[in-house]
Amino acid sequence: MSYFQAPYPPYDPTDKSGYETVVKRWPVILTTVIDNIHRTNHDVTLSGNKDTGALADRNDSLEGLDENAKERVAEGKHLIELVSKLKYEMGRDRPLVQIPDDGESGVEDYNTELRKLTEEENGTWFTAPWLFAECYLYRLLRAWFAQTKHWRDHDPFFASKEDSFKGSSDAVFKLASTMRDLEARKDELEADHEKIGVLFKEMIQMSLWYDLSLLTNLTQEDIRKLQSVGNDAHAERKEFVLRDDADAVWSHLRTMRDGRADFVLDNSGFELYTDLVFADFLVTYTPYVSKVVFHPKAMPWFVSDVTPPDFKHTFSSILSPSFFPPPSPTSPSTNSASDLHHMVTRWKTHLSTGAFSLSVPVDTPLGASNLQTDFWTAPHAYWDMKLRAAELFEALSGSGLVIFKVTFSCLLTGDVRWPASTPFETAIGPLSGAFPILSLRTSKADVVVGVDQAKADALDASGEKWRVNGKYALVSFCPRKS
Repeated sequence: MSYFQAPYPPYDPTDKSGYETVVKRWPVILTTVIDNIHRTNHDVTLSGNKDTGALADRNDSLEGLDENAKERVAEGKHLIELVSKLKYEMGRDRPLVQIPDDGESGVEDYNTELRKLTEEENGTWFTAPWLFAECYLYRLLRAWFAQTKHWRDHDPFFASKEDSFKGSSDAVFKLASTMRDLEARKDELEADHEKIGVLFKEMIQMSLWYDLSLLTNLTQEDIRKLQSVGNDAHAERKEFVLRDDADAVWSHLRTMRDGRADFVLDNSGFELYTDLVFADFLVTYTPYVSKVVFHPKAMPWFVSDVTPPDFKHTFSSILSPSFFPPPSPTSPSTNSASDLHHMVTRWKTHLSTGAFSLSVPVDTPLGASNLQTDFWTAPHAYWDMKLRAAELFEALSGSGLVIFKVTFSCLLTGDVRWPASTPFETAIGPLSGAFPILSLRTSKADVVVGVDQAKADALDASGEKWRVNGKYALVSFCPRKS
């Protein structure tokens, strides 16, 4: 068995961008985890000390808690110790430790790769390849939670994902009203496929511009701008799309009839909401797609990625009248809340009829091993899917279009120093031509392919951190080989 080897070396993890990741971004993420555990412990002590709440509020007293609550708090304190130690060791370039056997998938895969890196003297936080170290970080955190009795179903990023989604309410309502307007024009659209094509390209634009895991330096105003869904915003962003294969994707889509599309999901919250809108558009307003399969991650991953519990919770959250604040008085539609409820009710119908489905059962708990999800949280680029995850590869081979919502392009192209002009088809290795691939990503990692070399050189010369600042995007399509 021979895995794909790229003809170029990986990025040096000790360069400036890699260094900033280790000393700035990852510690921020670990601090978020520590704060979440501490707040959860505090809530447990308050709920168990209803009669002595003031005392509990001052010192997190365990007095009055039942045994389960005491165990949960003790486990939480131990988790805080583990994560705090990890944060300390990370900043001092200590060796990565073996992942403990938690009974879930991928442990030996990670540890085998770590042993290899250690033998090559690349097994510390500043020397390990960035892609491996980032994946390893989340897998190690998962192992610690999975080994507990009371925290194994806890997602330390869930609160931040939920809060961010709540803050997207204006964009959520606006988009729901837009979709309600489309519904009123459904007969007109079905008679004019060119209009559907225009809307399809708008859906691609909508899907490009949201992420949470790297937004540690953006203000709420920046986030609101990214979430704008108006035509003016789309036109303004065109100059920032460095590769745009939207026309080719549309031409391919029109060859399908009652086909299947797959979404390899990225971020929860508003981005998942836009993915569901996009999928709803495909099955409701086009004759080309009649079924959409969504692929989540099995565990909390890259802060904000969609897990099965996230997917399920999204529906109940949106339908809850108290989740979002009421639409603002300046909302273009006075029926925004009604429009949202109407649309999400249709999505639930799609789920019940099979027009929408998750690649695993919707009630799948965190960490549950499944051949449809294990591969997405392995420490490897996707190009060896056929060798590493044959069942998943076979499932995707039956799809008419696989849409990868992957912010970090190195998951598709490897953490490789490809020249920017390298064709996308080349950079995805053995995945090229296996099934129709549409990659929608904003540029938040050094790896960039499929970009005009002169344009890339000009951006490099400008001094702008265009490869990592999320300002630019790529719409990359690779058809199936005939």
